[in-house]
Amino acid sequence: MKPLTIKICLLLIIICNVVYGQQRGAFDADIRTIQTYDKIYKAPDHPILFVGSSSIRKWDDMQEALGSYKVLNRGIGGAYINDIIDNLNALVFAYKPRQIVLYVGENDLAKKEETPDTILNRTIRLYQLIRAKLPDVPVIYIGLKPSPVRDQYKDKLLATNKLLQQFFTKQQNVAYLNVYPLMLNTDGSYRKEIFQNDMLHMKRNGYAIWEQAIKPLLTKTDN
Repeated sequence: MKPLTIKICLLLIIICNVVYGQQRGAFDADIRTIQTYDKIYKAPDHPILFVGSSSIRKWDDMQEALGSYKVLNRGIGGAYINDIIDNLNALVFAYKPRQIVLYVGENDLAKKEETPDTILNRTIRLYQLIRAKLPDVPVIYIGLKPSPVRDQYKDKLLATNKLLQQFFTKQQNVAYLNVYPLMLNTDGSYRKEIFQNDMLHMKRNGYAIWEQAIKPLLTKTDN
């Protein structure tokens, strides 16, 4: 291999490592922030735990909208499925939830090497790890949403959602919530008015759709 080619390859590796390190560092920082917050403000006992990526993290008024159900938001911006797997102790098991709501996997779609099957298999691993410690806790899995900015992955998303729905509907004590059609116009086009300018993260009226769909699936408080 020519010296120039070697230098280019090394440079690319360094750049990739720096970018990954920044993403990993930001994720780890969020975990530390949550742990610090928990030391100051006690989390509710046996909450309904919402965990996943930024669509959970940015649900800013969750307490106001769903507070009567004793909910706890532990979403992490930019999270992939493996990030949740690697941090189950900190994000899930530490809270001894009475119910878990999951939304993660949309960020995995954007990776070229990921297929519907690999996303399914990773999600199954996440679910099995949760079940190993919390065998009887009800789970709600929110299917991947139709984000306009990710239209190029539409076919992959729909295939992934189909596989996820097939899997979760066969599991005990699990509800699969298909939000995809709820977030489209009647002609199947994107409802861009429910998204922020980035066409990825939702506005309040987007979360209102989720709230209406999820409330009938939430368990009552155990007070």
